[in-house]
Amino acid sequence: MFRKHEPRFILSLLFVLAFFIPVLTGASSSAAAGAGSLSSPYSVAQAISNQDGAIKTVSGYVVGQPTSANVVITSGYPNDYALALADSPTETNMTNMAYIQVPASFRPEFGLKSNPALKGKKVTITGVLGAYFSHPGIKNVTAIQSSDASVPGTPGAGSYYDTAIGKTGSALKSALHEIIDDHDEISYDNVWGALRETDEDPNNPNNVILLYTGRSQGKTVNGSGVNDWNREHVWAKSHGNFGTTLGPGTDLHHLRPADVSVNSTRNNLDFDNGGSEHSEAKGNYYDSDSWEPRDSVKGDVARMLFYMAVRYEGDGGEIDLELNNQVNNGTAPYHGKLSVLLQWNAQDPVDAFERNRNEVIYNKYQHNRNPFIDHPEWASAIWQ
Repeated sequence: MFRKHEPRFILSLLFVLAFFIPVLTGASSSAAAGAGSLSSPYSVAQAISNQDGAIKTVSGYVVGQPTSANVVITSGYPNDYALALADSPTETNMTNMAYIQVPASFRPEFGLKSNPALKGKKVTITGVLGAYFSHPGIKNVTAIQSSDASVPGTPGAGSYYDTAIGKTGSALKSALHEIIDDHDEISYDNVWGALRETDEDPNNPNNVILLYTGRSQGKTVNGSGVNDWNREHVWAKSHGNFGTTLGPGTDLHHLRPADVSVNSTRNNLDFDNGGSEHSEAKGNYYDSDSWEPRDSVKGDVARMLFYMAVRYEGDGGEIDLELNNQVNNGTAPYHGKLSVLLQWNAQDPVDAFERNRNEVIYNKYQHNRNPFIDHPEWASAIWQ
């Protein structure tokens, strides 16, 4: 029993109760809120409250499949197109769910029709916060990973990056370098055949898609003739003078088919906004010191350069390639313009074509991945 002459004891007890009651009742606090990053993901409740078009990482439990704004089914899934995510694996109130649009490349691993055991499992998803089925959700998803080892997932979205998770800045750059550093190398002659597969037109298996023009062209119409396609080094090979040697000169993660004359005009220009429109490659602009690719591949270009700057760090006798915020880099082992590349990475999200390239290079040719296709948010985490 408390006595009147013990006010200090009572105040101390009230302080302790004030501290522990929120913990015991499960009340949330600002310290528990995520930042929307991979290392500190949003909760589903945060994602629902922040439908602002930002690219964020969200963690929650799969509770079913939305088929309309007011229907979420929990069995007999008709397809792999969507997920409903919640902060509790037993949630049944749709107002507490975020609807996830699942891109085609993730459906074999994270679609409920193909993987009904995914229900109740916790997943982490990176994408654009925005309505799906006229309901709060996540669209333009670029990464999905599961915290449950029993749930299938792509190598690029699971254990492949374990040593990089939670890092930022130079520590993240170093961790990613160690992950992607060792890989198979192919000869420059063999690049022709590889590009016929990595850049195949999804609507015509006899053609490839050319990087700057977007033209679908016969796979064997390659060489040095007018309107042929050739092997474009997106990180210009003169930026460091590595030429076509094994390693940076033959790395498929930055080699793309391009029209011969357009490739010649781009030459070794750095990347930046502005200039005159190219007469053959509409939507591409250039001047004396820079090249601006068409909008639908701006992000592709940025993520290829991010890869090169992380993969080639000067160890093992290799060249050290770095990004800077300049143009006119010439033969120095630098490429720009970094601030613009970061803008393009956000402006043009990863698409199915990029994801497929990454899978083909990983599974069939080099057996390493472009981390910035799997996790585009890592670019700003490194080059802040």
